[in-house]
Amino acid sequence: MPTDVIMPQMGESIFEGTITKWLKKAGDAVEKDEPLFEISTDKVDAEIPSPVAGVLSQIKVPEGATVEINTVVAVVLESGEEQGTGNREQGLGTRDQGSEIRDQGTAASASTPVSGGIYVVMPQMGESIFEGTITKWLKKAGDAVEKDEPLFEISTDKVDAEIPSPVAGVLSQIKVPEGATVEINTVVAVIGPSGVFAANAPAAAVLEEAPSPAAAKPTNAEPPAPAVAASDSERIRSSPLVRRIAKDNNLDLRQIAVSGAGSGLGGRITKDDVLRHLSEHGLGSAAASAEKPIALSAPQVPGQVVPMTRMRAIIAQRMVESVAISPHVYTVYKVDMTRIMRLREREKSRFEQKHGVKLTFMPFIAVAAVEALRKFPVVNASLENDAIHYHANINLGIAVSLEWGLIVPVIKQAEQRSFVQIARSMNDLALRARSKKLLPEEVAGGTFTLTNSGVFGGEFGTPIINQPESAILAIGGLKKEAVVLTDAEGNDSIAIRSMQHFCLGFDHRTIDGADSGKFMSAFKRVLEGWDREIG
Repeated sequence: MPTDVIMPQMGESIFEGTITKWLKKAGDAVEKDEPLFEISTDKVDAEIPSPVAGVLSQIKVPEGATVEINTVVAVVLESGEEQGTGNREQGLGTRDQGSEIRDQGTAASASTPVSGGIYVVMPQMGESIFEGTITKWLKKAGDAVEKDEPLFEISTDKVDAEIPSPVAGVLSQIKVPEGATVEINTVVAVIGPSGVFAANAPAAAVLEEAPSPAAAKPTNAEPPAPAVAASDSERIRSSPLVRRIAKDNNLDLRQIAVSGAGSGLGGRITKDDVLRHLSEHGLGSAAASAEKPIALSAPQVPGQVVPMTRMRAIIAQRMVESVAISPHVYTVYKVDMTRIMRLREREKSRFEQKHGVKLTFMPFIAVAAVEALRKFPVVNASLENDAIHYHANINLGIAVSLEWGLIVPVIKQAEQRSFVQIARSMNDLALRARSKKLLPEEVAGGTFTLTNSGVFGGEFGTPIINQPESAILAIGGLKKEAVVLTDAEGNDSIAIRSMQHFCLGFDHRTIDGADSGKFMSAFKRVLEGWDREIG
């Protein structure tokens, strides 16, 4: 069967790629997952593997040509097929809420027993995401599914999310098991029309033929046997993800190639090869451990040692990276929240009845932060190489605590939103974060973050900056205190007031102490002198 090979999308903001080199010529035999051609985009240079085993029957785009994503660049005839059907129409491809699908009739796999079905692939959940872990299948092989019904759960660097079914039908085959981490665009399941499963795929034939040992590996799998070492003169073959891990850990991939530890096809170095090398040789072990295949849960049982969850490991890596990148400085301000407290007590019932969300302290704090950011835009800026990027909009990140970790959804263009809109957005994002309903774009693009470290009663916290932002504001616990008040004539008195600490953590490369002080003073004035309508 002829299979179209398309120009892949290597990131959500990438719409084209340049073929820099064909690694095979027309008529050559190719193995499944064997590198077929090299591409270059404005984000990555990468080798693209063959989707099936067979013969490269036709090259449709020459070296040096730049084409849009999903353009057919070649045709591979699967083993046993006759040549002559290379000029086929481009395979259909659609995206539905981040889940990319391809018509099986135009891009079939030799391991897929269902004809006329739909491939479900690991979606790309952000432009810097190259892989995802299937944490849970919500359906089993043979189950009927409706269009947009949750099919499986995944975990990536950015989000934990439920992936919906792209079509209605029957889940005829699960190709990747729970716990496996696979690269984006890997086929993880097949959905066939109603009644196809019983006729074409026995119920026991699930989890067979995962895309490739390097791409899909359960957490308890044994490492594959080493392949023949690459010689010094051969080009070291690896994926962009592998090269990024090596770069982050100052690892020369030639050390692995020369030792013969490349376990992929033709000595290709896989992610597991790199992690195993780092673990055995003690190079960058802290960062490397965050990328290892890990368990899906970590029960807190005294006396036991358990692996970190994937999200916990990613958080650990990001925190280490942020501290290494930014010189963190902190300033703490105490704010009298008595006026806000009284307003909230007076208005909370009416507000909830009118707008359908509870009136919390968070929208007050967010509005005050946005107003201060508008006055002092350097606190909303990012350092990019040797330049300061003053962002056109205030994209407010709101840290949300989950049972399995932490995530920061973003309220985009917060400076254009009313008090009610911010309150609704906060409520909506928090609910969908906890139910794994966030979209990738909703956890990206933040310019300033709020984190409520005082929710359990702490005085204040010293937060770590959410890169590439320049500042983060930690909200302390709200408590009643005896406070000295001075009236207009200079007379002092003691009163019970509702006080709250706020700690601004900032990148001293971008923000000076004077900037932070001006920002916090403006923030404090808004809250203590609140005079705005809340809707």
